[in-house]
Amino acid sequence: MAGNWGALALFPYPPYNSLVFSLSAPSGDAWSVSELTRYIRELFDIDFRLQDVTVSGEISNFTRARSGHLYFTLKDSGAQLKCVMWRSAAERLRFQPRDGDAVVAQGRVSVYESGGVYQLVAERVWNAGIGDLAAAFEQLKQKLADAGFFDPAHKKPLPALPRKIGIVTSPDAAALRDILNVLRRRCPLVSVLIAPTLVQGAEAPAQIVRALRWLDGRNDVDVIIIARGGGSIEDLWAFNDEAVAQAIFAARHPIISGVGHETDFTIADFVADVRAPTPSAAAELAVPDVAELLPLVRDLRQAARRHMERTVQQQRWQVDNLARSLRHLSPQTRLHGNWQQLDSLTLRLDRSIRHGLAQRRASLALAQAQLQAVSPLATLARGYAIVRREDGRLVRHTRDARPGDALQIQVSDGTLHATVQQKEDDL
Repeated sequence: MAGNWGALALFPYPPYNSLVFSLSAPSGDAWSVSELTRYIRELFDIDFRLQDVTVSGEISNFTRARSGHLYFTLKDSGAQLKCVMWRSAAERLRFQPRDGDAVVAQGRVSVYESGGVYQLVAERVWNAGIGDLAAAFEQLKQKLADAGFFDPAHKKPLPALPRKIGIVTSPDAAALRDILNVLRRRCPLVSVLIAPTLVQGAEAPAQIVRALRWLDGRNDVDVIIIARGGGSIEDLWAFNDEAVAQAIFAARHPIISGVGHETDFTIADFVADVRAPTPSAAAELAVPDVAELLPLVRDLRQAARRHMERTVQQQRWQVDNLARSLRHLSPQTRLHGNWQQLDSLTLRLDRSIRHGLAQRRASLALAQAQLQAVSPLATLARGYAIVRREDGRLVRHTRDARPGDALQIQVSDGTLHATVQQKEDDL
């Protein structure tokens, strides 16, 4: 029943029902996955309308394998179609297909059994112009470029050693695990604050803007990473939204965009302060490698020690100079100088006094000698005497004394007391 229902659904016209019985049938009551997939492929193969089709669409997820085969997706606003072009056909292409190209492909539809998907095996592909999404991308890019959103003058530098990093991404994305692994390896001391958001779909742009503004409003965040893994242009379209671009441009913190793979470019990449080719590369740009900083830290420590030693030595010299200046200007120094000057003056005064005394002693000795020469005592020493009356008057003449008067006779070594017995005048 299942096999007949499938045949009827795909081939409603009677001429094809007769072919169903030549197709593969289930080996038992239930189909195996391989049996069902092979059956569907055979249905595709017997429908002549699917063996030569021409399809127009926009290229995305374009890949050229080492073997030379081409793999890409054709899409429009409503659906996607996997495509493969073998090397023999690819070698006949007259242009280099790129994501965003609007092309027309001619070939047959088949089923890739291992992947369980249907695909167009393209024989010819020719360029039909630029696709709708690529055109919208270029239009918005030009608009923002004219408004100065990509101007290098508006790019903010990344901090050399951030303490906390904000991340705008899906909490379930592999990109987040890659970022955290890189941060843990390169700089395990850095803190991480995650603002979870959708990164794909119609609701993603508004959530990205809200998450970015929440992180940007915090004062403990140093840099913000906006990231998601690779994908088609449709998968990354949330990062080509104008509101997202405006939020990035208005942010006061530096923004690193790590969206998609190295070959993927979004509007967010152009507006961000730094564009990283992958989420892991965004984490590497956000933080330094601690292992690489260790030699620098050692050099800085040695430089700081030398600078400190020079500074201390200079300060010591300055202190010594100030101490000498202080000693020179100190009142105690002046007092010591005054004391020394006083001692010198005292010594000079003492010498002057002794000299003066010596001169006076010499003068006195001379005066004494001179006085001695004319002194009555010297006369007395030669045998003369001085006679006085009791009242002290000198007796110079015999008339100055009368018999019976008491006299004092001063000789060289004392005084004699006598009484006048008589007096005789020589004249």
